[in-house]
Amino acid sequence: MHVPSLIEKKRDGGTLTNEEIRGLVDAFTSGGMPDYQMSALAMAVYFQGLDGDETAELTAAMLGSGKSLEHPAGCSPSVDKHSTGGIGDKVSLVLAPLLACDNLRIPMIAGHGLGITGGTLDKLESIPGYRCDLKIDEMHEVLGKVGCMITGQTAEICPADRKLYALRDVTGTVPSPALIVASIMSKKLAESLDRLVLDVKFGSGAFMKTRKEAQSLADAMVLIGKNLTLDVTAVLTPMDEPLGRAVGNALEVHEAIETLHGKGPDDLVRIVLDLATHLSTAPRTRLAGWLTDGSALEKFRAMVTAQGGDTASLETLTELHRAPYCAEVKAERSGTLTQIDAGTLGRALLKIGAGRQVSSDAINFSVGADEIRKCGIQVTAGDSLMRVHAPTTDALSQAITEIAAGISIA
Repeated sequence: MHVPSLIEKKRDGGTLTNEEIRGLVDAFTSGGMPDYQMSALAMAVYFQGLDGDETAELTAAMLGSGKSLEHPAGCSPSVDKHSTGGIGDKVSLVLAPLLACDNLRIPMIAGHGLGITGGTLDKLESIPGYRCDLKIDEMHEVLGKVGCMITGQTAEICPADRKLYALRDVTGTVPSPALIVASIMSKKLAESLDRLVLDVKFGSGAFMKTRKEAQSLADAMVLIGKNLTLDVTAVLTPMDEPLGRAVGNALEVHEAIETLHGKGPDDLVRIVLDLATHLSTAPRTRLAGWLTDGSALEKFRAMVTAQGGDTASLETLTELHRAPYCAEVKAERSGTLTQIDAGTLGRALLKIGAGRQVSSDAINFSVGADEIRKCGIQVTAGDSLMRVHAPTTDALSQAITEIAAGISIA
């Protein structure tokens, strides 16, 4: 197999055969294909796309690059959710323990941040001791004890996707629909699920900018899932303003815990319950009750303990990860708040440490924004629209200037 020829073939709009796709994935997984060649291929795919057969074969090849979970006979149904990424999206941290209250099995394999969108694993890693590298036997142990777990792929599950995921984050190829589909569905198929719900986001803070693009992506993932006998549904949700009131790793974990205390922001609670109803047979009222009576919180705490995390730190996480500098972004005029642009906010915070600009970057868990106001409210000049948490005064000033450019008041 001559890799440069296959890169050129896709670059020029050709169709890769099943054998070529499997050969490329095998070579990349084994280390025989260097990162720079896969980066070039990913860029060719970004511009030329993959057809339905190519996407299905890439998904199958990445799934086949590692092992899949094998759930015990007679166990509860295995279900999961996946989001295509958004700003302030901490839904998984609330949804997984909530579903476990219904005696469901949630083997959630999550990822780190991609582009400007935060990753579930990055958020959880702000909890001291929390392990995101469970091996398959450890996954089953946690699932047996708690009912839910959230971990990374490790070397055993979809290792090809794990390597490609890291490259996409730093090579400008994250928004490729084909690569998104193959990445998400290979991981979810490896979980051996009975039901899956996809939260496909669109808008300025998502990879799909329009509802039409999001619908196309959703249709592609649903089709692949159904072709491989997985019960998949998709929900389209807007991502033009941040979800909830906090963005940034430790700040989002704090907001998730507040939600598990029954004190979450309305938009976050609504989407959690919307997604839960696609996976659980419990009435919405009962699901909402588990969020307010402490049941889901206890499941979350049990999961953190089972995965090595320090539950004593959960209530003081924002103290543990306190940024040295904090200041408000204030309304420049009175009127109706019509926009807090999610994409602008995400890019501003990524630049000052909330995400990765190169794969070797270490994330600063304390960086972010909280007390974010919601669009549609009336504000007076000088009102605080959010607080920004930054590592330096220069970073704070830079972020506030950039974030303000994405705010509109009519």
